[in-house]
Amino acid sequence: MKKDIYILGISAFYHDSAAVLLKNDEIIAAVQEERFTRKKQDSSFPTNAVKYCLDYAQITLEQIDSIVFYEKPFLKLERLLETYYVFAPKGLISFLSAIPVWIKEKLFLRKIITDKLLEIDETLPKSRINLLFSNHHLSHSASAFYPSPFESSAILTVDGVGEWATATIAHGQGNSIKVLKELRFPHSLGLLYSAITYFLGFKVNSGEYKLMGLAPYGNKDSQQVEQYKTIIKDALVDIKSDGSIWLNQDYFEYATGLRMVNDSKWSNLFGFKKRNEEDELLQIHCDLALALQEITENVLIKMAQTAQTITGEKNLCLAGGVALNCVANGKLLQANIFDNIWIQPASGDAGGALGAAYEVYHSYYKKNRIVQKQDKMKGSYLGPEFTDDEILKVIKKAGADYEYIENFDELVSKTANVLSKGNVVGWFQGRMEWGPRALGNRSIIGDARNKDLQKKLNLKIKFRESFRPFAPSVLIERVNEYFETNVASPYMLLVADVKKERRVDLPHDYSNYSIRDKLYFNRSDLPSITHTNYSARLQTVHKDTNYKYWSLIKKFEELTGYAVIINTSFNVRGEPIVCTPKEAYACFVKTDMDYLVIGNYFFDKKKQKTNYIKYTLEDRVELD
Repeated sequence: MKKDIYILGISAFYHDSAAVLLKNDEIIAAVQEERFTRKKQDSSFPTNAVKYCLDYAQITLEQIDSIVFYEKPFLKLERLLETYYVFAPKGLISFLSAIPVWIKEKLFLRKIITDKLLEIDETLPKSRINLLFSNHHLSHSASAFYPSPFESSAILTVDGVGEWATATIAHGQGNSIKVLKELRFPHSLGLLYSAITYFLGFKVNSGEYKLMGLAPYGNKDSQQVEQYKTIIKDALVDIKSDGSIWLNQDYFEYATGLRMVNDSKWSNLFGFKKRNEEDELLQIHCDLALALQEITENVLIKMAQTAQTITGEKNLCLAGGVALNCVANGKLLQANIFDNIWIQPASGDAGGALGAAYEVYHSYYKKNRIVQKQDKMKGSYLGPEFTDDEILKVIKKAGADYEYIENFDELVSKTANVLSKGNVVGWFQGRMEWGPRALGNRSIIGDARNKDLQKKLNLKIKFRESFRPFAPSVLIERVNEYFETNVASPYMLLVADVKKERRVDLPHDYSNYSIRDKLYFNRSDLPSITHTNYSARLQTVHKDTNYKYWSLIKKFEELTGYAVIINTSFNVRGEPIVCTPKEAYACFVKTDMDYLVIGNYFFDKKKQKTNYIKYTLEDRVELD
């Protein structure tokens, strides 16, 4: 009888710490540390995530064959020292800030990780810890290729920076990955995107998706957008035909300073000052966001064309933080460079923990890869789940008023009914999602036909910027009835256009509308999920990976004739997605959500005795 091999993958100490457990070729558990600590993008050692993985598998650390960290710290230190040397004396302040941290902590990561593991299990013999280190971009590439449904594939990884690489093209074949081409720091598409994210007043490493959502409010093909694109390409970035780029470091400070860019130089370049987070959003901000988004799409397409040329592959796997740019992914799909594209749902650094574990399994242990028709991510439902008894204990302690609905058909019928009447529902089921997207197990849902729901969700429930769009969840069987695509998008990583026959024509002077007026113009018969450019960040829902969520939407279709609902993550601005029933109920009572469903427990807001605590106005950011 063959012995099972357990591998624990870990990412930590930069942002988005996580732990993943493999049992042979199977993903047993995966979760980000932020889900337990409630600190968004927590970078600390993922103690709670590791404990969860072990508890779920019912094993101890001593049964783990190998533990692997997702990058190589000494290579990263080499990059920092060489960068400071090349730019000296310009980087002195940054050097004096960064090096003490390395001397105190990061040079000794092996010891730090070992000590943290021994804190989890004090009885663990140190000799039983087989600690390995993977390469950052190889971890990303492995996270995309090994769980994919492809025997072989080109692999494109694009992010800010790993050790040295900022973008890599690799070739995955069977049990191995070979890196063929790489772009090196300080030249980085991800850092260019982050720099403009910073200049437009959003937080680096978390605000990039806001900039992506803002871009469609730019006036496409306008003189202003074209001017910004020209400025970016003339002053900031030189784009080569193969997709490689060169960034003019006279305008950037991330390599040597404590900020992304030189604010005054950028103000002179673009003709307006750096926006602060609380400042009003103006058309110039939207136009610059659109200019950057279009350049990003163009570069990614060039990179993909190069990947296809040098690998000869018909399949493409994507990973790295830039792979979360679902608009660019949609354009890449439309370019028809590859027949098939698969994107790792946890494409950021959390996903590196998964890739590192897979790389060890296939390269270190030399184990064969089993390719499946469906990917190995299990719908990305890989996190904590809770029994009825655990849920009941929490809601009784909270003094909640609830109805227990044992019959599942009755539960989905009641939920679909309140959705059809314009209510907002918190939907909490099964195992939590892995990655940044809520995919129907920790979701806030609503009726996409309701023209007022986008505003209500943003301002009274999510407490976030009004311009932010919402994603549709649609039955995979009905996707081409609503959107201009037949492609599955189970992880909400592709953008598709709403069907032309469902759209409302824009007024001839639409480009002159204010951002607020653009926001509230009804663009289709699904107004709450149709973005200003008729696009939608699409999640296709599949019966075999999430039967409960699929059944709910199916019941909603029977009631309304529409197989589409709104899906947004179950959280408020600045907080991670809720993980536990306690967090779900607290979020429910503190917002304007109308109903909550946790497992088989159904909650009506009007019947709750708990004090209804509204968030303060300071927590809300509104365009008006």
